[in-house]
Amino acid sequence: MALTTNGYTTYDAKGIREDLSDMIYNISPTETPFVSNIGKRSVNATYFEWQTDALAAAVTTNAQLEGGDVTAVAITPTARVGNYTQIFLKSFAIAGTLEATNRAGRKQEQAYQMAKKTKEIKRDLEATFTSSQVAVAGGTTTARQTAAFDSWLKTNTNNGNGGTGDYSYTTTPITGRTTATAGAIRTWTETIFKDVIQKTWVSGGEAEMVMVGAVNKQRASGFVGIASLRHETGSGKVAIIGGADVYKSDFGDLTITPNRFMPANTAYHVDPSYAQVATLRPLFMDELAKTGDARKFEMIMEVGLQVGNEAAHGVARDLTTT
Repeated sequence: MALTTNGYTTYDAKGIREDLSDMIYNISPTETPFVSNIGKRSVNATYFEWQTDALAAAVTTNAQLEGGDVTAVAITPTARVGNYTQIFLKSFAIAGTLEATNRAGRKQEQAYQMAKKTKEIKRDLEATFTSSQVAVAGGTTTARQTAAFDSWLKTNTNNGNGGTGDYSYTTTPITGRTTATAGAIRTWTETIFKDVIQKTWVSGGEAEMVMVGAVNKQRASGFVGIASLRHETGSGKVAIIGGADVYKSDFGDLTITPNRFMPANTAYHVDPSYAQVATLRPLFMDELAKTGDARKFEMIMEVGLQVGNEAAHGVARDLTTT
């Protein structure tokens, strides 16, 4: 159909008001399953410490003579370990003119940016704590870094290059591990999964949550076996758990949780009661000195990771991600 002669359209008219939604759509994920599930504690130093201990091995020879004398057995002292706090920071500046304008989607630019930066720090915290970062003591020209979760785990592990792929430390992990060569990278299988579960249980741990990336979350759904994908519904029937959200192992149930921010080539077995966010300075905002026609702000949080006893957890490393 042809346009009416001299028809006046939106292409010709001036002064049409814009139609801008008053909503801002942001789908960036903010779920932080590791940080959200572990404990919290306060610390008062940049290097914070805790102690670990273990019982003597159980024996079958503990039979004594009636009226026998006692010889004291040497006591093994506790182990003292520690980690560093790390400063997380986000900054922004808002021009005076911008604050004077009428903006869609937010009344105050400062409040909007504060909320946004808070979420960004939360994501950075999750990504850092679940990484393979080792501790750095820091100095006047070097930022302190907290030892991340992976760098603590050295007992209940399954690596592509075996024991040579574990971290080695006494008090604080400061040296990186040897990653597996390309030929030793392997698919995460139920056999690997069950190996870490068994090792953790033998060590005395009771991991409740297994964190994996997207590829391995879907891979877990393909694990076979009555203990992994089925459970009684209460009606005498057996139901298939399509998403494999709960794995019913020989040593208890484990929740398989996807984590967008952790290394995709790793599967963490976590007991949340043996990990804590150690906070030296809770999240706060400072307004910086004004040096022009803009207000400058910084948001700071200083925290570290405490892994109460690394043998309570487990890890499978060097996994394929496709």
